[in-house]
Amino acid sequence: MSVLFPVYELAEAERKILRRVPLDRVEGTARMAEQLGRLFGESLSPYQAVRRILDDVRRRGDAALLDWTLRLDRTELKTLCVSRESMDLASSAIDRDVLDALRFAAKRIEEFHRRQPLASWIDPGKDGLLGQVVSPIERAGIYVPGGSAPLPSTLLMCAIPARIAGVREIYVCTPPSLEGTVPDIILAAAHTAGIDAVFSVGGAQAIAAMAWGTQSIPRVDKIVGPGNLFVTLAKQQVYGAVGIDGLLGPSETIIIADDGASPAMVAADLLAQAEHDALATAIVVTPFRDLAARIASEVERQIEALERADVIRESMTDRGGAVIVRDLDQAMEVANVYAPEHLQLSIREPAEWLGRVRHAGAVFLGEYSCEVLGDYAAGPSHSLPTGGTARFASGLSVLDFVKTTSIIALNAMAASELGRVAAVLARAEGLTAHAAAAQARIRR
Repeated sequence: MSVLFPVYELAEAERKILRRVPLDRVEGTARMAEQLGRLFGESLSPYQAVRRILDDVRRRGDAALLDWTLRLDRTELKTLCVSRESMDLASSAIDRDVLDALRFAAKRIEEFHRRQPLASWIDPGKDGLLGQVVSPIERAGIYVPGGSAPLPSTLLMCAIPARIAGVREIYVCTPPSLEGTVPDIILAAAHTAGIDAVFSVGGAQAIAAMAWGTQSIPRVDKIVGPGNLFVTLAKQQVYGAVGIDGLLGPSETIIIADDGASPAMVAADLLAQAEHDALATAIVVTPFRDLAARIASEVERQIEALERADVIRESMTDRGGAVIVRDLDQAMEVANVYAPEHLQLSIREPAEWLGRVRHAGAVFLGEYSCEVLGDYAAGPSHSLPTGGTARFASGLSVLDFVKTTSIIALNAMAASELGRVAAVLARAEGLTAHAAAAQARIRR
């Protein structure tokens, strides 16, 4: 058995890698626990650590942001806001091929999201007017993961749907480098997407700043974008003070593979998702033990050429692996119960199985439709529900940046007719003031 990429029977996998742990009870890695102990001088869970950071930023604003950036990112910042000049110059500072790729991806993302219907409607019927008005939120905050792997693709995937929806102000928070700067590729993406301002702050402290506002960072109406465990916990804890798109991170992938799947391609796709984060989950589910062994061998071979091999090893060893099931029907059921962020069907005639998928953030049909292409340029946003929330949540779209307002404009006759019904129901609920207000509209 591969130490790096274990092969499990289903029952064992359900205990180890398919088991869902509530977000506020996730313990993280041993290294994470050690770091938290050093930072706070006591043993804290990730949930408790995030709560401390949020409370501090809410209380002290910019001063707390600068302190936490120094403590967590080892970066001493003079200012939080990136200058407009830096944003404007960034496009000329990166390779032309990279800039062209950003613009190509932006065009694909825009074309996809402009197809999403957002129609308001008003029905002038015999009762008067009834309808709904769809309107954008005013101010959106985007969290863009950074640090060792800055993700301009996330900026595009979040900002472009917001612009299409009509959001008036869009702000970005992203971790600074050790030199205290934001990478040019992030700034070039911000320029491409028409971002209003970029702030060099990351982690839970960035979520707190956007939720409540500080001296430098405006309070927003909704925070979107994926992040690591601490970012996701922070979004969960500030919800209510601000809207969120969902709980988007750490990354997770299930690949269902039959005996026609390419072990090399499956391994490459698993490695790609595992390199996001030590807490990422990359799993293949298959009835074919032979295939699982070949995939494990490919994982061992391919990892040697990868720059983030240390992150991948930690992710694969603790949370990845192959799960052996009875047949493809059982594989599909395993995936539906897990409700993964990404579900790839590396099987013959994958479209025939699409109707069997009940819960997944995004579905990739066939080996040519790999998650990486969805991550960058296919069109749909790669900000997708994780942690099992695909059972009830959707991937980021234009709908995340709008709200619907119901319109009721009844004439006197309709008010009289509905008043009789409303009065009866109000009295049945024991709400006599409601009943009296309805009764006042009844024509004698």
